[in-house]
Amino acid sequence: MYQLQLPFGEAVKRALTVNYCNFKGRASRSEYWWFMLFIFIAMIAVSVIFCWSETLSSIALGIVYLGILLPALGLSVRRMHDIGRSGWWLLINFIPLVGGIIYLVFTVKESEPVPNKWGDVPNIVKQ
Repeated sequence: MYQLQLPFGEAVKRALTVNYCNFKGRASRSEYWWFMLFIFIAMIAVSVIFCWSETLSSIALGIVYLGILLPALGLSVRRMHDIGRSGWWLLINFIPLVGGIIYLVFTVKESEPVPNKWGDVPNIVKQ
């Protein structure tokens, strides 16, 4: 058995449709990081498109941010579930400097290879 890496488009589609406001279950590393890359690209694109107007840029970025807030939060909770931690661990980000580093370590950690209390291993392929 091995864990299938989700392609970029599939990860973004899942986050914005099927799992838009889903705080239950698990999310693989690839699902999490591909969506984070999408957010980064979207924010840069909006900034470049509206660079001629600081006001419009701020408004557009705010709209994009509001649109991705729930999917990103749900995905982050499911990522914590995937490594065997409660979604409450997201609050560690509020500890200056150290919290962000610890959270980063959590997000790059490999998935638990067995089902845990939050569900089965995501994207598992049985041979």
